[in-house]
Amino acid sequence: MQENNNIEEQEVDLNQLMRIRRDKLSELQEQGKDPFEITKFNRTNTAGEIKADYDKFEQKDVTVAGRIIAKRIMGKASFCTIQDSDEKIQSYVSINDLGEESYKAFKTFDIGDIIGITGFVFKTRTEEISVHAKEVTLLSKSLRPLPEKFHGLKDPDLRYRQRYTDLIVNPEVKKTFEIRSKIISNIRKILEEEGFLEVETPVLNTISGGATARPFITHHNALDINMYLRIALELNLKRLIVGGFDKVYEIGRVFRNEGMDIRHNPEFTMLELYAAYEDYNDMMDITEKIFTKTAQEILGTTKITYQGQEIDLTPGWKRITMVDSIKEVTGIDFNDIKTDEEAVKLAKEKGIEIPDVTKETRGDVISLFFDEYVEKTLIQPTFIYEYPVEISPLAKKCPNNKKMTERFEIFIGGREYGNAFSELNDPIDQYERFKKQVEAKEAGDEEAGMMDEDYINALEIGLPPTGGLGIGIDRLIMLLTDSASVRDVLLFPTMKPLLDH
Repeated sequence: MQENNNIEEQEVDLNQLMRIRRDKLSELQEQGKDPFEITKFNRTNTAGEIKADYDKFEQKDVTVAGRIIAKRIMGKASFCTIQDSDEKIQSYVSINDLGEESYKAFKTFDIGDIIGITGFVFKTRTEEISVHAKEVTLLSKSLRPLPEKFHGLKDPDLRYRQRYTDLIVNPEVKKTFEIRSKIISNIRKILEEEGFLEVETPVLNTISGGATARPFITHHNALDINMYLRIALELNLKRLIVGGFDKVYEIGRVFRNEGMDIRHNPEFTMLELYAAYEDYNDMMDITEKIFTKTAQEILGTTKITYQGQEIDLTPGWKRITMVDSIKEVTGIDFNDIKTDEEAVKLAKEKGIEIPDVTKETRGDVISLFFDEYVEKTLIQPTFIYEYPVEISPLAKKCPNNKKMTERFEIFIGGREYGNAFSELNDPIDQYERFKKQVEAKEAGDEEAGMMDEDYINALEIGLPPTGGLGIGIDRLIMLLTDSASVRDVLLFPTMKPLLDH
């Protein structure tokens, strides 16, 4: 392999180590001992099972398997440590037990190789539970060294790109994803107990709808049409309520072609649920139940710490209207501001920039004031409800205030975790709101929704009064695992490709 003079010494060493490992593999293959030809290995127990119940396994024969993460050669006897799916365990390996040829082969094994060990369980003089090896089998040859033990894999960018290595050398990362799985399972259990039916809806749609977001666009060759990756689960789930299901939910991937930061990934997991004959007050109740029961089940408490902030998830969360929350923080009462012109003037006086002329409405200004002044102050769990109609195209208007809607969002630690409505079921009103979204899109708003004639048709068939809720699963998992970035709770976050050199 030709080497460039600019290659760092570390990279040269890596190339040399990889060549040595490949040479070892070639030698094994020439001897007819190619580990990659092994198709199955019958292990009897995991390391975790043995270490959790030593009395049961003491002096009993077991067969374990895992990756070598440590190795100490001492002449005619050696120690190695393997790591499997749930634990690590030490093994004592000697020439007297394996024989000269097998022991010689064992000494050539590298950190990172995957091996199987058959032997009996015992404790060393230092009381460490171990396996006294009678037979060692090389199951897979690691051709690339793992990161050096003490420095490890610390670069976040490399950790996210090479999650497989991250999981091996940083055990706490694996724990996060085990908790993630348990959280999702627990949510499913809660919803099943509440009578919800889990369903699946299409990822590819001919119309982008159900939320305000810029979609990903792809092309369906057979139909010769553009299609959109879903930005929400909402509209199809509500079609099922029209069809006669009373309670449905989906936990699924959605896709939004927007910016990336510690809280946003282009694809993420959403929970959306819909319940006939319920409203947004019922959705507040089930939200509290999902958060508090999940925290209690997974963490054993509803009082947690997130990024240094103490948060109490115990039921009884604060509930306050958006207008009142602004008044509480700033002293400004939008109940006294009746027109778009008054609201826009106030925004300019406060130095709040309105993104474009299509958003120069009282409702949009209320939303901007909330974002600017209030959101960051909401540390303890809070329901902010009654959102302006301009930013809530799928929510019912408040009976006593037609400029506001029966919508809420969930805020914890200064961040939004979910969104809910008393769902709009008036097809005439819904059609007019879709039209406004179309007008906004034609004016250049790439996040505005589209006209969905079929959904209007479904509403004309008849949607009962319905409560709907959406929760960002990734953010909930961040909260319950004290993770600073959404990338820390996604096994494979979206990454910019590395440039070829």
